[in-house]
Amino acid sequence: MAGSRMKLELSRVVLEKGRLGVLKGLGKTGQLSLEVPGCLLHTHLGTVPHLTQDTLYTLSTLPSVTQVTLSNIAEHQEVLEEFKDGFRKFAGLHDTVLYCALHDPATLCPTGYTTNKTVSVWGSGGRIEMTVAKFMALQKAVKPDWYQSMADGETWQTNTSRKRVRKSVDRSLAHLDECLLAHQKSEELEGVEVFGVVEGGDILEERVRSAKETAKRPVSGFCVDGLQTGSMDQALRTQLLSAVTKELPEDKPRLLQGVGRPDEVLVCVEAGVDLFEGFFPFQVTERGCALSFSFNISPDPELAGRAPPAVLGEHQDTAGDTQRNGDLSPGDQTQRTPFEMDLKDKRYQGDFGPLVEGCGCYCCKNHQRAYLHHLLVTNELLAGVLLMIHNTAHYHAFFGALRDALAEDKLDLLKRRVLGQTEGKH
Repeated sequence: MAGSRMKLELSRVVLEKGRLGVLKGLGKTGQLSLEVPGCLLHTHLGTVPHLTQDTLYTLSTLPSVTQVTLSNIAEHQEVLEEFKDGFRKFAGLHDTVLYCALHDPATLCPTGYTTNKTVSVWGSGGRIEMTVAKFMALQKAVKPDWYQSMADGETWQTNTSRKRVRKSVDRSLAHLDECLLAHQKSEELEGVEVFGVVEGGDILEERVRSAKETAKRPVSGFCVDGLQTGSMDQALRTQLLSAVTKELPEDKPRLLQGVGRPDEVLVCVEAGVDLFEGFFPFQVTERGCALSFSFNISPDPELAGRAPPAVLGEHQDTAGDTQRNGDLSPGDQTQRTPFEMDLKDKRYQGDFGPLVEGCGCYCCKNHQRAYLHHLLVTNELLAGVLLMIHNTAHYHAFFGALRDALAEDKLDLLKRRVLGQTEGKH
């Protein structure tokens, strides 16, 4: 573990927290890198939902890191062990860094199944219980470039007792120590990076303890867990994140799990987060919606004031179904947000404009809102394909704008642009 190649080189830190830089030394050869703040490519079993590899590679700004989850992979352990060459080759993935997480951020896990010795993941065939030995055997079969350690992440519900939260921190540290021990003894995992998981529910002292203790271990980076959308209000999340990032070393990346909404991403970047899971475009696609929010920070006054057509008035008649940030209950990750348009709505039946004016994605260049509306109401599979192309492109372009804003001291302007979508809609 001592020879960790992964290194975060920061070029700017804005207001002591917002970090701009490059995560270097990624992949087996150490040749790949990822700009931060950034997000990972969300996949189910190595494939972006709705898209073939060929379709995916028509998108120009894809991140260099692909996320896979044990909840999808665990039931295929025997097949992978027999295959012997690791998941990247098995899934036909090419020049990408493979990051293996525990749970799929786009689906909520049932709670109440963690023990001192095991955590559970849910695959298509139901629950799979994992000891550290099974977890590490899976990592050897997957052969990722980096993986998150096993952790007890069941304390994201706000009514969790202090005793239960303390136990979750203790268990996660014990799991991390066991994983690191097994990792160091394993030839197959040489050169693979481990991320420690910071737990602690909504209790500040436990968050700080978890961060401090995890930072003492020889990990390459940190996953901050249990602050998912809907689990707590934004002010508390920001307070906890700021306390956690203060305890973590500057040169190691911090990945926040389960947060993807653009407004929340901005606030979390300001609290010191570097990486996000890219599941939000998938959730929006599943709702039959298209991402449509403005993040243009161009100095051209004509451009800067131009939000995508119909976005500003888009949701004013939906005041009831977009709750204020922080009022979401955990089940409400399925709720439509102010950053998307519902193309199933009848108003798009005769709308022959692109999804988003000025968007260069294949869908916006070649198809109209009316066509997407038609595909959705007739349940055509092509609807998901076109929406996923657009939503992925739009979301990754937002992260590009976020990095530009940090570089050019325009974070406040970007926040006004993005948060302008939510005003007057609550």
